Amino acid sequence: MSQKFQEIIDSERPVLIDFFATWCQPCKVQSSVLNTVKENIGEGARIIKVDVDQYPALAAQYGVRGVPTLAIFKKGEMLWKESGVHDVNTLTHLLQQYL
Repeated sequence: MSQKFQEIIDSERPVLIDFFATWCQPCKVQSSVLNTVKENIGEGARIIKVDVDQYPALAAQYGVRGVPTLAIFKKGEMLWKESGVHDVNTLTHLLQQYL
């Protein structure tokens, strides 16, 4: 996964990573928000979900201590990271800044 993950975040296109867990109720809320963000952004950016229980080393590597944690990468660089549930407008605006 880490090789594939590195290829994804090295992209010229911004990538929003949703670090989540299947048992996390706020993560389910965040997931539906991300569906709307994807509609707003279209092909301008990618949104990828990473299950922290399946990929704990990846979560640890990026300092994920709670879920949901969202991070935006572009060209391999982490541009933004925050934990908690975020609304559609905030995330859409954030991604548009990096397009």
